[in-house]
Amino acid sequence: MKNPYDIVKRRVFTEKAHMLSQLQNSESSRSLARCKKPKAVFIVEQHSNKLEIKKAVEMIYQDKGVKVVAVNTIVTSRKPRRVRGHQGLTASYKKAVVTFREGDVLDDVKSGS
Repeated sequence: MKNPYDIVKRRVFTEKAHMLSQLQNSESSRSLARCKKPKAVFIVEQHSNKLEIKKAVEMIYQDKGVKVVAVNTIVTSRKPRRVRGHQGLTASYKKAVVTFREGDVLDDVKSGS
């Protein structure tokens, strides 16, 4: 088995990732109120599959006792960029949206909302 930190590189903290992690607290509409399972977004190794990602996340957060329910992956392809007249490409990467059991908590940070 690979080291779990070789598969899961880092957690993503963007506005959309924060919105996904806060869905279980949402009560603004009936459809959002049904989303009781917390989610987190990670940057993962490009050649890893969903089962490897699931095992790696559970091993990293085993002290919190979380269980992964589902893993959805997204591959972001390279895009052309121009910097100071020179043409180049951005790096491609793979994201994983991980859904946990209802009631699981990854971090103890309270949101301001």
